[in-house]
Amino acid sequence: MYRDQKVVVVMPAYNAAKTLRQTYAEVREQGLVDRIILVDDGSRDETASIARSLEGMQVHVHEVNKGYGGNQKTCYRLALEAGADIVIMIHPDYQYTPKLIPAMVSIIGNGLHPCVLGSRILGGYALQGGMPLWKYVANRCLTLAENILLGAKLSEYHTGYRAFSRTILEKLDLAHNSNDFVFDNQMLAQILWHGFTIAEVSCPTKYFPEASSINLRRSIKYGCGCLATGLSYRLGKMGLGSSGLFPAQNT
Repeated sequence: MYRDQKVVVVMPAYNAAKTLRQTYAEVREQGLVDRIILVDDGSRDETASIARSLEGMQVHVHEVNKGYGGNQKTCYRLALEAGADIVIMIHPDYQYTPKLIPAMVSIIGNGLHPCVLGSRILGGYALQGGMPLWKYVANRCLTLAENILLGAKLSEYHTGYRAFSRTILEKLDLAHNSNDFVFDNQMLAQILWHGFTIAEVSCPTKYFPEASSINLRRSIKYGCGCLATGLSYRLGKMGLGSSGLFPAQNT
């Protein structure tokens, strides 16, 4: 608990058996977390069985792979059902350090911002942590385009380390979002659409063989999806259309 607010960590997992225990142990060390929920998206390794062996871990298994976005939809639904006031989403591949959980929780718990991102770009940690140069350049170019389209000033939109207030998760209609990787980008655009503010904290990251990543083909697809999301957002703000992601707002 943090100031009488229930803190729930959700882990969207896929083939995370090699790193799950280490991520779990570090989450528990932070001391603020009331519950950890892992959603296994049809892994082909021992992720689910390892998760069930960890004390206090709530485990939900998708018998059929639903995709990264589909996994998160289940994560947030289960967190709300568990009574979460603050939800932290962290990958169980140990790419992001759970040691930032107290900082992220305090920002939301003290009413400063309802959403916090762990940014790999702030502080220059991306390249230091081993992010491939081509991914770094693509990240910077895509973020510039998105900031222009969304009218924001975020350092990046592509981190997998995020924290949300219950208010945000209850407000957003995530059913219209993609079940693929662009879900992350769509969710941030929705948050901005509804007028919520987003904070960022500098986050060291690690790139190693066990850390999850997407290949070039899927990265290109993801980038195109991000630009399409930004364009849809901008057209909606201009009154030139509405969608399930960005419904018409009363003025």
